[in-house]
Amino acid sequence: MGLFVIAEIGINHNGSLQIARQLIDAAKECGADAVKFQKRTIDLVYSKERLDSPRESPWGATERAQKEGLEFNGDEYRQIDDYCKEKDIEWFASAWDMESHKFLQRFHLRYNKIASAMIVREDLLQAVAADGKHTFISTGMSTLADIDRAVNIFRAARCPFELMHCVSIYPLPAEQANLNAIPALRARYQCDIGYSGHEAGSAVSCGAAALGITSLERHITLDCGMYGSDQVVSLEPPEFRMLVDAARKIELAMGDGRIGRPAKEELPVAHKLRTHVA
Repeated sequence: MGLFVIAEIGINHNGSLQIARQLIDAAKECGADAVKFQKRTIDLVYSKERLDSPRESPWGATERAQKEGLEFNGDEYRQIDDYCKEKDIEWFASAWDMESHKFLQRFHLRYNKIASAMIVREDLLQAVAADGKHTFISTGMSTLADIDRAVNIFRAARCPFELMHCVSIYPLPAEQANLNAIPALRARYQCDIGYSGHEAGSAVSCGAAALGITSLERHITLDCGMYGSDQVVSLEPPEFRMLVDAARKIELAMGDGRIGRPAKEELPVAHKLRTHVA
């Protein structure tokens, strides 16, 4: 399988199924292999004090109103599941708590995702690994001990996985992307390595593609000016399409790395250009 491209919808749907469908359409048209959402049980992920605190949003004046406004329920996710099947694109989500993981299990998805924030939740890691599904594990904010523990859990469960290099800064300055962590992770863990990016534009992600990543995850949005904390680190469809095309072309261009063996297409050129040398 070639480079696996994930269009991270996350919460950019703003609680609207219509926007979610438009984002799924855009991801499919851009050549993504899958779309990804985020699932939270609000009262488990956030404290009562946080939820009761003031926050102005399209849904009300508290953090609770905003958080609940961004969550889809079971019926809405069933519609998303049906729509993705209709459009022939995979979908999955990162669970931020155990109840959300159990919720997602009902859809029999092909993939799981461990968000960077959740790599420290050993119980969640064990539950996800027990599913035995290919899992993308983001490494933002993580120490080597955090990553070691996650890798050990998934290997003990014989669950297929790949790590995704990630730096959890929003937006991510290019000088802090640390793309050389990609070969370092590959050497340490002897596994496939992907990249989950939060930078503006596509140049850094293209650099990651040149380092042989097996998966690429970027946020997608209809309009970076829309409401939402992730919109600023998202790509609008035209730029997302350009990134996918560039990343896949880079993957092809990398070749096998062997030297001293001219391509057969070079031989007639060599004959023509070296006639005077013979």
